[in-house]
Amino acid sequence: MAAPPHDPFGYGSSRIGSNGDVGRVEYLLLSPNSLLILHQLPVLFRCALEEYMVAMKKMCCEVLEVMAEGLGIGERNALSRVVGDERSDSCFRLNHYPPVAAEEDGKMLIGFGEHTDPQIISVLRSNNESGLQICLNDGSWVSIPPDPTSFFINVGDSLQVMTNRRFKSVKHRVLAESKQSRMSMIYFGGAALSEKIAPLKSLMSKDEESLYKEFTWLEYKNAAYKSRLADNRLSLFEK
Repeated sequence: MAAPPHDPFGYGSSRIGSNGDVGRVEYLLLSPNSLLILHQLPVLFRCALEEYMVAMKKMCCEVLEVMAEGLGIGERNALSRVVGDERSDSCFRLNHYPPVAAEEDGKMLIGFGEHTDPQIISVLRSNNESGLQICLNDGSWVSIPPDPTSFFINVGDSLQVMTNRRFKSVKHRVLAESKQSRMSMIYFGGAALSEKIAPLKSLMSKDEESLYKEFTWLEYKNAAYKSRLADNRLSLFEK
């Protein structure tokens, strides 16, 4: 069930994007709107995926409303309305990282290279195998202990812009280091393609300047697809 070359959705293996990034991973990338791909899946699996994506969208909105409240924004749905929009360009990725062979033990193998998520917010859940790491402000990497009973929330680039860098997108990666298969599921809550992304005026103080130029999600998405995983995509839109 491979996707056509111009379509990022469907099954992929090793190659991540079209700009030379590779990793020890195979994945299924789906959109709520990728009906052709969804209808090729077994009925029970498709129904489970659709229910999960609906539940994750709801969770994204609830988390964003708590964040807006914490930021002191008057409108509680100032952030969540973007992801909750029926036109929102959200997607879902199911990753499988194969087990590391005995002769590879001790080597640093990249499952999914370092990157930030371009969307607004992402929700990750994995099995009990390690591999996920995040980058701290000093450039060091720390491992995140796996917990199959928990959800991990990542701030995306778009949310960094909307909050004028009060929240920063999280650079993360996955190492292939386990002798068992690592599985993860990520829901990426994005804006509608035509949505304008800019710091919220209701959040900024009187004399505060915007750190970013306004752009649409489509413009940023296109820029992301043209870049390498580790590139600082937001630098193109900084003032």
